[in-house]
Parts: sequence; structure tokens; C-alpha cells
Amino acid sequence: MRTLLRSLTAAAFGAAALTVVAAAPAPAAAQEYSLDKTHADIVFWVDHLGYSKTWGRFNAMDATLTLDQETPANSSVAIVIQAAAIDTNLKKRDEHLRSPDFLNVEEYPTITFTSTEVTPTGEMTADVTGDFTMLGVTKEITIPITINKLAQHPMQTSKEVVGLSGEITIDRTEYGMEYGAGPIGAEIPIFIELEFERPISQ
Repeated sequence: MRTLLRSLTAAAFGAAALTVVAAAPAPAAAQEYSLDKTHADIVFWVDHLGYSKTWGRFNAMDATLTLDQETPANSSVAIVIQAAAIDTNLKKRDEHLRSPDFLNVEEYPTITFTSTEVTPTGEMTADVTGDFTMLGVTKEITIPITINKLAQHPMQTSKEVVGLSGEITIDRTEYGMEYGAGPIGAEIPIFIELEFERPISQ
């Protein structure tokens, strides 16, 4: 009788365990997100002769994000900036910045970043390392990134949105942009604010 009870009890526990496993959700696969260009800002400033900071931005870009919530290290991001879209709120200065003295947009129309490694540093932060290319020169850089929010859009409920912030400083002379270096700052702080989205079922 005891043997029969032990067998029945073991069978009951086994069935319960199988039920729990069957009910458990499958790990989320990596998801692809596209850039929301209406909420995408890459902004920078340059020291002007020590008197002030001249601010600028790029008004045209595209990007893609692959986000793996189960294994964040498998995530990736790629950004393409249209160099001619530089905007410092002064037409004459922007034309000079597009010239061979600075961005040389005729020969190098894009500035790109393609991640090669994502290293989580916290629950919602990571160091994103990748290849940054400007003026035909590619260097490895690491951008500390914060995921500000990952959630269904509260008003457009058919999509999920990821918001990212990042900040890095580059030395423009390392990419061959030597013009005016010294009086005009060589180190350029860059601020990144991007939103990515993907459609979700209701």
C-alpha cells in the first residue's frame, strides 16, 4: 500500500511539474525596431575661442535596433547620419562645415556607427562598443547607453517603443578634421536621444 501511495504521489508531482513547464512562457526572441525619426536627436557642441559653446545637430539620419531582452549582449544598433544635414543655426557656417575643411560631404556623405559588442552595466544601462566612421576614418568607440523606457506606447497602442540616451566625446582631429583645431575646439561632446519602435499585436 505504501509503495502504491509513493508511486501515485510521484506521478502527481511529475504531472504538476510538466504542467508548470508547459505553462511557462518561452524566452523572448530578439526583436527588430526601426527609428522614429520624429524623436531622434544627435546634438553636439564645439568650443568657440573659449568664449562660448556653439551648438549643432544633424537633421537627417536613420537607425535600426535589435534588442534581445533575455540576452542583452546579443543586441545591436546601427546608425547612419547624413553629414550634409548639419545645422548650427547659421547658413554660412553650415556651408563651411560641409566643405573639405570640415565634413567634406561631397566625398564622405555619411557618418556611421555600427555596434560590435554590447556589455550590460546595469538593469537598464550598457556600454555599446562599435565602429564609428567619419571622413573615411574608422575607429572603435564605446558609448554608455541608458534605456529610458521600454513599453507599449500609451496613445498609439499598436506599437512598442524603446527610448535610448547616450553621450560620448570624440576628438575630431583623430578623423583628419584639423581645420582651426586649437582656437576652435577639437574635442566634441555628442548627445544622443533616440526612440525606436516596432508593431505589436493587440
